Amino acid sequence: MRTLWVAALTLMGAALALTPWNANATPMTGHQRAEAAGRGMLGAPAPKLALKTIDGSTIDLGALYGKKAVYLKFWATWCVPCRQQMPHFEHAYETAGPDLAVIAINSGFNDSLDDVVAFRKKLGITMPIVLDDGQAAAAFNLRVTPQHIVIGRDGRIQYVGHEADARLDAALAAARTTAYTGSQPASATTTIGVRRYGVGDRLPDISAATLDGRTIRAQDSREKRPTVLVFISPWCESYLETSRPSMSKSCREVREQVDALAKRGMRVRWLAIASGLWATKEDLLDYKSKYKSTIPLTLDDSGTLFRSFRVMNVPTLLIADANGQIVRRVEGFDADLPAELQTCCGRGH
Repeated sequence: MRTLWVAALTLMGAALALTPWNANATPMTGHQRAEAAGRGMLGAPAPKLALKTIDGSTIDLGALYGKKAVYLKFWATWCVPCRQQMPHFEHAYETAGPDLAVIAINSGFNDSLDDVVAFRKKLGITMPIVLDDGQAAAAFNLRVTPQHIVIGRDGRIQYVGHEADARLDAALAAARTTAYTGSQPASATTTIGVRRYGVGDRLPDISAATLDGRTIRAQDSREKRPTVLVFISPWCESYLETSRPSMSKSCREVREQVDALAKRGMRVRWLAIASGLWATKEDLLDYKSKYKSTIPLTLDDSGTLFRSFRVMNVPTLLIADANGQIVRRVEGFDADLPAELQTCCGRGH
């Protein structure tokens, strides 16, 4: 397991270090992000996942391949284009017929079961809904919401997109008519499981490449300081200001709190870990510049760190003592955090 961790995160760091960045570059559109996410998936066998709906039923994707086309839509209740596209999505479900399965996969990111149920009731959604725990997102390389995945009858991914437009409609029509050879692809992709860590566990032997080119290891024999992992999204404060104002406020308060604590000189190692959902290295650089963030920042492009520490909401903080044992988990803003760190970590220099 340790080898898997180091290999995965070394690759993540290498990709981050090699990503070109231009301060004057035009931000990627949602469709461009979706296309980039799907570049390595198109034509590949689709993952054979078992998805559990919020109503308790199980959908076996592998059992559908070869029988009908499959349309998956990843979405979130706080996502504006997701809400705008829901009428199109519901229409696709209502008119699907026997040759197309339509499934809504809520990303589970900053969404709870109550949020999803309330959203379904408000909009009158009737299609099956899955609340993801990060596994489906990892399997289908989720990078944006909404993200449309269209799988042909042959069990291969035919389309990945963001807009509810003519391209999506054409992909859905084509998926229904894909010739089926009578056998499913033999090498269907599977999700690589990751070990989960929580309070009471030791930090795994991981390393992360930061924006400034440094490498931070969770287990470092030269370090005898507590470690604080701060899970964030660079768009939380700005994008959610209207759709989720309380969440936006929490992200701002935690950012300001963490920066202030870092400047105090406490003997603490800080690392901010940004989700790869709706975020690239360029977005993270913009975030660092805009808010003058001082703590090390890394992009969890693959989502490995978020899934390993069961983080589905931002901001979330994990505090590990000088021995590397996780002693505290904080979701959202906690006014008592400074006092708790003072007790845990001392005054420092």
